[in-house]
Amino acid sequence: MSNYRSIFAEGLWRNNVVLSQCLALCPLLAVTSSATNGLGLGLATLAVMVCANLLASVFQPAISRAVRIPINILMIATLVTLTDLVLNAWMHSLHKVLGLFIPLIVTNCAILGRVESFASKQPALPAVADGVAMGLGFTWVLVVLGGFREILGSGTLFADASLLLGSHFEFLEITVIPNYRGLLLMILPPGGFLILGFMLMAQRQWQRWLEARQHRLQGEQSCA
Repeated sequence: MSNYRSIFAEGLWRNNVVLSQCLALCPLLAVTSSATNGLGLGLATLAVMVCANLLASVFQPAISRAVRIPINILMIATLVTLTDLVLNAWMHSLHKVLGLFIPLIVTNCAILGRVESFASKQPALPAVADGVAMGLGFTWVLVVLGGFREILGSGTLFADASLLLGSHFEFLEITVIPNYRGLLLMILPPGGFLILGFMLMAQRQWQRWLEARQHRLQGEQSCA
């Protein structure tokens, strides 16, 4: 259990795809004009990461090291193609909004990186857990970044969620600031850079505070 707790701590916070590794910034900044778009891309990426990690773990003994990377890229591309077809069939409105960034999941270094560095060297269950943790870590950053940009840009949260994600997500639609004229800068790419910068700063400051607190507690225990 402690091993799985460590896997989720790494994926959700300590080794977060965006906040720690600074990967997948192109779709992150382009898609997160709203929390709904961020949630859609995050869930699609999560599904690809989990399936890719599982397949890499299961078939790793049968794959030669000489062709491992091309095989992994082909596997990820196949999963992304299936995800793209599913979104186009069942969530066509969301598919039109996300557009090119669904196929570009293939180029997400975080997916290939986790397949190479972790999943291909682990049993199936830890590999799946790592895919879930990394995918959820990427998704929550997308949603939070998109949420801040949407609130500051248009005064809403999860706008058009029922149209993009389905009628079951209608409960997410919230008008945070009624009669708000909006701040256009937040919806444009510069707003994404600004909010991401503040999120990175907050993560670094929180991590430093935790480390300082841990050192202080260790010092008190050694003195006692």
